Amino acid sequence: MDTDQSDVSSYLDHLPAIFRHEPFVGRCLLAFEKVLSGTDAQQPGLETTIGSLADYLDPKSTSAEFLPWLAGWVTLSLRADWDEATKRSFIQQIVPLYRLRGTKAGLQRMLELYAGQRPDIDDDFEQPAHFFQVRLTLTEPDPELLRRKLEIARAIIDQEKPAHAFYALQPAVPTMRLVSKARQQELKAPLLILGENTLLGTTTQASTQSP
Repeated sequence: MDTDQSDVSSYLDHLPAIFRHEPFVGRCLLAFEKVLSGTDAQQPGLETTIGSLADYLDPKSTSAEFLPWLAGWVTLSLRADWDEATKRSFIQQIVPLYRLRGTKAGLQRMLELYAGQRPDIDDDFEQPAHFFQVRLTLTEPDPELLRRKLEIARAIIDQEKPAHAFYALQPAVPTMRLVSKARQQELKAPLLILGENTLLGTTTQASTQSP
């Protein structure tokens, strides 16, 4: 009796010839094939799942919902207000940074991971003791997002600095930038026109004194 090839397992090809013409064996193996090898891309089998196990352990390739579990492996607490890219960057680089915790280099790298730019940290102060200053450049034009970024930056400094040290955070933010009209429309910012609603310098002529 002929049997539709779609009703039997391809695993029959790995059995001795005497079993390949037995319909029951082909149908029985089909159940194992669906579990182990899967039927299509939408229903992968255990072989595919096990083969891609390393992707779950890679911060770059793991799914977003798996990031908190992966962060727990490296004892990292992810902030809810971090975007996905920031979370992946911190998980990927946090282990080497643990060796630098409490140091100037470690704090610089942590802030660079978050802000995308390396901050300037000045700790060369004789008085007061244990004081340092952080100058961090942020290019976020939205005032609310800028405030939130500063809060996160302070939280990172508070966590990474030595317990006896204190600091001042000096943010450097853009006050006026020259951008294209397309960029201005993208930012939904008011159009600045020099001489109409924008001035450079002062409107009064500076006085001069004779020697």
